[in-house]
Amino acid sequence: MLRGNHPATVDAKGRLKIPAAFLGELRAFGEKFYVTSERGDCAMIYPLHVWDEIEAKLKNVSRHSRAKKKYLDVTNYYGQLVELDSQGRLLLPAVLRGAAELTGEVAVLGNQDQLTVWNNTRFQDRLNTNPLTQEDEKELGDLGI
Repeated sequence: MLRGNHPATVDAKGRLKIPAAFLGELRAFGEKFYVTSERGDCAMIYPLHVWDEIEAKLKNVSRHSRAKKKYLDVTNYYGQLVELDSQGRLLLPAVLRGAAELTGEVAVLGNQDQLTVWNNTRFQDRLNTNPLTQEDEKELGDLGI
């Protein structure tokens, strides 16, 4: 299970050094990952088998579905298949790096079966402008959390 926030660095060539806290678990998933985004605001790193499961579900949706078309457009535009190198780095797609402003120090967050990578300033702004509300807490409570 991938969890927590572990700061990391994106180097000048666009490679993300995976934090040691995540590296062992990521290597257990294999060496191939799909890196994409749903909005261009952060990078989402999926172990390839997790992304394959998403694509299998999408395959069962009509090709005429607008939501499916939009989702595939955006995740393909920002996405690339990447391999973990021997030094524990992943190359973030250039288009996504630019859109999400992923350079230098970044926040790498564990989200159960994937990682998200955020520009630190953007993520802090997101937390400040969209805090957990009482409504959110009620919804989570209804789910038993």
